Amino acid sequence: MNRLSLWEQLKRRNVPRVAAFYAGSAWLLIQVATQVLPFFDVPNWAVRLVVIAAFVGFPFVIGLSWFYELTPLGLRRESDMAADASIPRSSGRGLDRGIIAVLLLAVVLLLASLFISRGHGGATVQARAAADTAATVEADTDKSIAVLPFESLSDDKANAYFALGIQDEILTRLSKIGGLRVISRTSSARYASNPDDLPDIAKKLGVAHVLEGSVQKSGDTVRINVQLIHAATDRHLWAETYDRKLDNIFSVEGEVAQSIAEALNTRLTSREHAAVNKAPTQNPAAYDLYLRGLTYELRFSSNQDYLDAERYYREAVRADPAFALAWAHLAMTQSYIYLNGMLRTGPYLAELRNAAETAMKLQPELGEAWLARGYYFYRGLGDFDAAIAAFEQASRRLPNSAEANAAIAYVQRRQGKWDEALANLMIAAHRDPQNISYWTGMAEVHAARRLYAQAQAALDHVLEISPDRVLTLKSTKANYYQDAGDLDAAQKILDTLSPDDPELATLFGRQWLYRHDYAPIAVKLEKLLAQPDAQPGDDKPSIYSLLGASYHYGGEPAKGRAAFSEGRRLALELRRSGVDSFNLSCNLGVNEAALGHREAALREARHCVELVGNDHWQRPFAETALAQVQALLGDNEDALATLTQLVETPNGVRPGDLRYSPVWDPLRADARFQTLLAKTMARVESAAR
Repeated sequence: MNRLSLWEQLKRRNVPRVAAFYAGSAWLLIQVATQVLPFFDVPNWAVRLVVIAAFVGFPFVIGLSWFYELTPLGLRRESDMAADASIPRSSGRGLDRGIIAVLLLAVVLLLASLFISRGHGGATVQARAAADTAATVEADTDKSIAVLPFESLSDDKANAYFALGIQDEILTRLSKIGGLRVISRTSSARYASNPDDLPDIAKKLGVAHVLEGSVQKSGDTVRINVQLIHAATDRHLWAETYDRKLDNIFSVEGEVAQSIAEALNTRLTSREHAAVNKAPTQNPAAYDLYLRGLTYELRFSSNQDYLDAERYYREAVRADPAFALAWAHLAMTQSYIYLNGMLRTGPYLAELRNAAETAMKLQPELGEAWLARGYYFYRGLGDFDAAIAAFEQASRRLPNSAEANAAIAYVQRRQGKWDEALANLMIAAHRDPQNISYWTGMAEVHAARRLYAQAQAALDHVLEISPDRVLTLKSTKANYYQDAGDLDAAQKILDTLSPDDPELATLFGRQWLYRHDYAPIAVKLEKLLAQPDAQPGDDKPSIYSLLGASYHYGGEPAKGRAAFSEGRRLALELRRSGVDSFNLSCNLGVNEAALGHREAALREARHCVELVGNDHWQRPFAETALAQVQALLGDNEDALATLTQLVETPNGVRPGDLRYSPVWDPLRADARFQTLLAKTMARVESAAR
């Protein structure tokens, strides 16, 4: 009896047919699992389980086909059959028919996929996805909503914070529902609690529905009234009143969010259901402290608000160490405090890290925990890739979050990804249309690229939506005109502002410096510095730098030296306290150079550049400070080399500064400097046309 070869044995037992049939069937199963199951809100873990099972099953099926054979008498072990017995052809033909059927289905699915992918005139997958998303938003305008400020009906006006906190928590829960379009708080916060012009407000915000509410807190009892209104018709779709004790208040926000979703026929995924209904804490004292901190964070008008918010968040997590949301907000406020130099020390950075990591450990699916993680990497470590990865995770868990897209944009600016940053700021502005910070962010990106006309247009739009911020916006517009070298346009704006306003000291000071009118600078800055807390933190040495320059270039070198010395003293005092920001180091370098301290000046200027690393947003500022130090020390060749690079760099030396600042006077006779100046001014004029 001849022994069959391995391949003949495999064919005899139909193993190749079984392998082909299984491979085709598994591929179809995976396609159905990945494309169809998510439509029915099947969790991702279940889809992954199907894919894993398809791969794991392959060797088992091959093994079974070797040891067992499907015969007319049923499934029989191959060893029970005679070695020379012919396995029925019907088995092979059945498998062949199955393979053909699977292949036909595969071809149909493949053709359908290709047809869809080549639609829309050859658009890319990303473009089609964006178009589909836009179409979905347009189709679901009936599922758009804005949450107006809740009215505080408490007799004790000190309880107003509670209404603000409850309103924001409800809005936050709603924003976690992907099927809704929820306008962010900043845009809705400017309106009254019960406005008369509801249709007009809804039109400005681009929503179909508005949620109104009121909160009354008395002792340990809280009454919350909410009503969902179809703005165009003033029709009340749903309303409810909740009477709760403080120790049973934690689930109200989730109940409201879920009821609104049901009223708008929006189905929650399992993840959204868990996120919306999870109580942040069961400790009423901790929750009260959290809401107080949230009030300060949301109303941000000065750095002190963030310091107050941090204090309450600290107390909240002390009252409930398992309060993940409070830990997340603590980390976010600390990241702002750290970045802006209020407490920029090693121990404080360690506290920030602990807060962010604690929030993540306690509740890894919390969108705010991912925001906190992103801000730790961005503001704390300058690890931009890790920051964007975290912010993208936050965006998935907070599908209506304008903050997540804005945070990504601000990181992308620091990576030098200017177009991507603008795109994400536009998305943020769509979700929070009345938030001026996103539009001013766009203006900043345009100005960094020396596209000053576009920057001014963005600010004009901000003036339209926020005329109450006219002072701040005017000063910013004047600043951009100074950057562009158009001092006459800047002066027209300055003529409408008060030179005695301490907030405008540096703006007026720079205008006078560029005009070489030094006496008014000294008068204004001396008056400003007489106010002890006028310029806290690491900004104060820069005021003394400008004051010193006004005396130095104004022909009073002794007074100039005294001002530079005081700026140096303050900077070193801050350094000894543990502050080591790039702003402080740059100012210290300029003061040291003005005093003729060569080694110290260059050391600080280079340290300033080192501190910002590969930050494309701040590094040009630091390198500009280095060029100033080099010019002040008489290192003209080094200064020209640095400036040659900076005129090509976004956010580099401003054309107006290069044209008018007296710090560059030692270089003006050099033809190379004149070439750089002509080149950068030509670009500004070309972009303006």
